[in-house]
Amino acid sequence: MGKLLDSVDTKALRFAVGFPVVLAAAFAYCASLLRPDLPEPVAIRWTDGGGADFAPFGAYVGVGAAGIVLAGWLVLLQAVPLGRPVMMRRIMMGAGLFLSLFITSALAAGLIGQTGLADARQSHVDMTVLALGSGAAVSLGVTMAMVYKADRQWSPDDDRALQVAIAKELDPDLARDSIRLWVHARSSVFVMIAIASLFPAALIAVVVPWLGILLVVLALVGTAFLFARIKADRRGLKVLLAGVVPVMDVPAGAISDASAAEVRAADYGGWGYRHHHGTAAMLVSSGPAVVVSKTDGQRLAVSGGSQASAARLAEVLTRVAARARRGGGTPPPAEGQSPDPGLP
Repeated sequence: MGKLLDSVDTKALRFAVGFPVVLAAAFAYCASLLRPDLPEPVAIRWTDGGGADFAPFGAYVGVGAAGIVLAGWLVLLQAVPLGRPVMMRRIMMGAGLFLSLFITSALAAGLIGQTGLADARQSHVDMTVLALGSGAAVSLGVTMAMVYKADRQWSPDDDRALQVAIAKELDPDLARDSIRLWVHARSSVFVMIAIASLFPAALIAVVVPWLGILLVVLALVGTAFLFARIKADRRGLKVLLAGVVPVMDVPAGAISDASAAEVRAADYGGWGYRHHHGTAAMLVSSGPAVVVSKTDGQRLAVSGGSQASAARLAEVLTRVAARARRGGGTPPPAEGQSPDPGLP
């Protein structure tokens, strides 16, 4: 039983089993409220000549409620197994909700069309109820398919988050020795790029559309190079160009000193990732930055965003470098690694 529950989404299972039952019970209760105004027997199918096929009220409601439950279970339960594709599970959850509500709407429209009549042969399906119910069923089914979280309830990301939380609990100073920040060029630079690329591209596209599109793509690529994500912790310093391309990865033990400073990008070769006179730099603008000296004599310069964030980054790098030289402390767990050697 435990293995079976581990292979299914228990929350989705509870909904798939319970919702059709509750919906069928609500239909039966509402139908009982209409019972005094309905003919006996009630019509279950109408013919073109004005005739109808009949069934007792109890049979209409009982079979209808059973149909709601069985149809709902048949489709909704397809969204329960965790081994199935996420998109399939989301579609099945939305389709099951739609089907249950649509059958309920059709059954209700059949009863509403017979209220107040002595002979069911004069009745008809109430199209207003059917249209409103069907519309609600479609919209709610689509909404369910979009909002249903079909991912596993405990993912590898959750494991990594738990490992980091355990590491922080075991070492309260770990949070102080970690910083993450985004740096980017000034807004005026992006405005300049837009003016220098989009307007010419619009004119060029009139004559050569692909060339105009190419100019816009090149402008976007150039803009991405003016963004960088900086990570510093007990493992060291890591800089990712545009947030995804690693351009610097310096172990904490290789850092001898780090200090915040006001720099001019031109002194380091310009904006972006540069090598200039033996110094590697990742600068998105002139201004606050952190200059790092390595134990092998090389130097690095990275933008620090604001003066406060640059000072904070330099402080963290100085502290983790000193810790690494002393051989104290434990670096935060790498991806997929447990913070405690005794844990799996």
